[in-house]
Amino acid sequence: MSDNLSRIVPVLLQGLPPTVIATVGGIVLTILLSVPAGLLLLSSRRWVRVLVRIYVEGFRGTSEVVQLFWIYFVLPVLIGFQLVPLWAGVLVLGLNHGAYGAEIVRGAVQSVPRAQYEGAIALSLSPAQRMRRVIFPQALVEMLPPMNNLFIQLLKSTAILALITVPEVTRQARDVLIPNYGDDTILIFGLVFLVYLVLAAILTALMRLAERIASRRVGRRPSRAARVAARAAGPGVSDRMAGI
Repeated sequence: MSDNLSRIVPVLLQGLPPTVIATVGGIVLTILLSVPAGLLLLSSRRWVRVLVRIYVEGFRGTSEVVQLFWIYFVLPVLIGFQLVPLWAGVLVLGLNHGAYGAEIVRGAVQSVPRAQYEGAIALSLSPAQRMRRVIFPQALVEMLPPMNNLFIQLLKSTAILALITVPEVTRQARDVLIPNYGDDTILIFGLVFLVYLVLAAILTALMRLAERIASRRVGRRPSRAARVAARAAGPGVSDRMAGI
């Protein structure tokens, strides 16, 4: 087993770039779709809410694998244009998780206390200014933790791209390594397990950083300068700052 490790790892890591590209591309598309879709779910116009709801329920209520087959196999028949497998996968990941993300955005915006809306109105801010300067920054703090879970789920969903020949990590393990090193199946998929675990840990660390920054911007977490000043002022002040 150990003799094959030096040959298995390089081949397996060849699938890392497509996995990372699909994950990053899917996350970017998810954000671009979920934020406007989530806000439009709160629109005062019924027809707008209905159209967005069709998108959300359509992608949440159907299989991600079937969506992938539709984009990659059926869509070219309809439009006469074949998507590159990797970008077809990114499109499906973004559309699917964007539908889930829209509900996260909607719920986060609705969780902002009503007093914040009233205060923004009292300041004579326009609806767009109220959302951009007051409501959305606070909602962002609430939506980041569930978005972290959604992005990790998206990362794991990149494995379905193996079904359309994208040479990502799982495809490399199944179609390249196993025929040559069948006796090392446990080792191979143990390494695949580790790759996803490490990528998920990195993604979680980045999202935790984003949470701290977002919390600090809306005053829910003291800045570094404030914490340094509190420590310099004494243990009593430092303890009170830690409790904020």
